[in-house]
Amino acid sequence: MDWGQRRGLLVGGAAALAVLAVLFVVVGTDRVVESLLSADPALVAATFGLALCWLVTWSLMLRTVLGSLDISLGVTTAFLVYAGAVFANNVTPFGQAGGEPVAAALISRVSGSRYESSLVGIASVDVLNVVPSLSLVLLGVGYYATTAAVGERLEVAVTVAVALIAVIVTVIGLVWRFRRTVVERLPAAVGRLVGGFDRFDAERVTEGIGRRLRNFFADIERVGTSPGRLAAAVGLSLTGWLFQSAALVVAFAAVGASIPPAVALFAVPLAYVAGATPLPGGLGGIEAAFVALLVPTTGVPASAVTAAVLVFRGGVYWMPVAVGGVSASVLGVRTVR
Repeated sequence: MDWGQRRGLLVGGAAALAVLAVLFVVVGTDRVVESLLSADPALVAATFGLALCWLVTWSLMLRTVLGSLDISLGVTTAFLVYAGAVFANNVTPFGQAGGEPVAAALISRVSGSRYESSLVGIASVDVLNVVPSLSLVLLGVGYYATTAAVGERLEVAVTVAVALIAVIVTVIGLVWRFRRTVVERLPAAVGRLVGGFDRFDAERVTEGIGRRLRNFFADIERVGTSPGRLAAAVGLSLTGWLFQSAALVVAFAAVGASIPPAVALFAVPLAYVAGATPLPGGLGGIEAAFVALLVPTTGVPASAVTAAVLVFRGGVYWMPVAVGGVSASVLGVRTVR
């Protein structure tokens, strides 16, 4: 990690801590701490257990997607690799967008596969996760609307999430539609851009980028021609989202509160939209998004909501950071050896 990356991580971490500090001050630090100290240890452990089930499920999803690219990983290795990928996502800005290149490098090192194939694998997992998440948002909000009035804040959140997903899907569709044009023109454009620097060989840069892009799009086509594996991957994705939703419900029970399962179904995917911020893994932004969504939709006091969200994030953010950091380090050392 160079100085620029360290500086970005430090700035992002400081910003995340500032957001959390503001959240604590607004909600009431004393009340949040009191709720956390009175939390049921058994239910906190159950929250972490459900979070671990989510991590295992999505590691199997990654293994399934990589299998369509003829990249073979054992179950244990797939878990360690995916934990390392989540670690990368959680410590880099802009969530998956920032962590995917690091995760792809880890997959490539462990499996011995091409970097482009590894990038397609981890990117496919993130893209496939959109389908069940959007379905859960619509299902959860639809059911919630039959039992309570949908507030303006929830309407805005759903609209923003759907619009953001639509933009992402549109961009991906356009890039795929014009992939041949991208392969033909992008390498030459980059080559001309770097040609003015003595340290770069423009011809080699153009050739290298063109080759990687051709391999990248070819691997995407291979994933798309495995309908059985795609169906299995989407099923595992849905199961992982359900584990996370269950973990949120149990986290509320741990602090002595309760929320309807339907609220958890749409709150988890919606809050993760805040992960697309320049904060490491969305830290701070996601917690604030959860509180903003859950206070008006559950009627639970803000202090209890914040405490429950912190317990939940302990399972789905901090535990993968710890496990993934160790696994990334171990796998990296093994690969070097």
